[in-house]
Amino acid sequence: MTIPVSGQVRSMTGFGSISFQDDYGCQNWEVRTVNSRYLEVKWRIPGYCRRLEHAWEKVVRSRLARGRVDISLDLRLSRPDVVCPTLDIIQAQGILNQIRELAGKADLPFQPDLNQLVHQTSLWRDPAGDLPKAMVQSLGTGLLMVLDDVQEFRSREGCILRDDILARLERMQRIVTEIQEQVGQRAPRRLEMLRERVNTLLQDIKIGSDGASLVLDEPRLLQEIALIADRQDVSEELTRLSAHLEESVRILTELADSGRRLDFLFQECLREIATCGNKVQDADLSRDVVAFKAELEKCREQVQNLE
Repeated sequence: MTIPVSGQVRSMTGFGSISFQDDYGCQNWEVRTVNSRYLEVKWRIPGYCRRLEHAWEKVVRSRLARGRVDISLDLRLSRPDVVCPTLDIIQAQGILNQIRELAGKADLPFQPDLNQLVHQTSLWRDPAGDLPKAMVQSLGTGLLMVLDDVQEFRSREGCILRDDILARLERMQRIVTEIQEQVGQRAPRRLEMLRERVNTLLQDIKIGSDGASLVLDEPRLLQEIALIADRQDVSEELTRLSAHLEESVRILTELADSGRRLDFLFQECLREIATCGNKVQDADLSRDVVAFKAELEKCREQVQNLE
């Protein structure tokens, strides 16, 4: 089997981290990815960056196809003024005026304690919408850098998995070829063995007063053998199996998002080889079927980690 490798297969397991300094402070990004059927993104970022999550998630989805992704940002600011929350002065003044009016009507002294405004979260506006444009761009650059780093990790892991699966696909193709050869060689022998068994049975059965043996009806025997051979024929299954293996190699070497496609094809391979095992009544061929299933099961385990 010729295996030209041109695709970029990636594992869903990966780790990436970057740190760099800009005019606003030091960004420390970290990304961890593990297996998942779909893409799940979890964020651990400062509260003033929450409004950027939606835009950032689009960036992540443009780079990653599957896996659970945990992204954390530790931002050490050198300019605290850029994220300083702002007080809603109009609303705060209105509250003070209402309390002052209430105190006047109740003829009570009123001395406002402005320190209490610090605890009134509703009076403070989240600074995320007011982050400097240059800072937002710098944070976006940091995110792209850490995604590139984790993709390099996932690509290296993917190459290891790809090579292992390709080696197993080659072994499975050799097993299929051996089964095809053995099936072709054993057909004439099965025919001769069946004829001998039928002759032996007929000779043991005596009919009539002279004890004559039954005579073999060759056309009828051939008809029955044809029916048995048809029930045990696995040529179609082996042809489809070979096609599935060839397609698996193409997907693995030419496509980046190969995980789900291979998972489906390997299920089809399992169905075809199971049918072969049920049809073929031969100890040697059964051992080949078991060997094929063992390799296939290892491939199915490995492909669960491919993106």
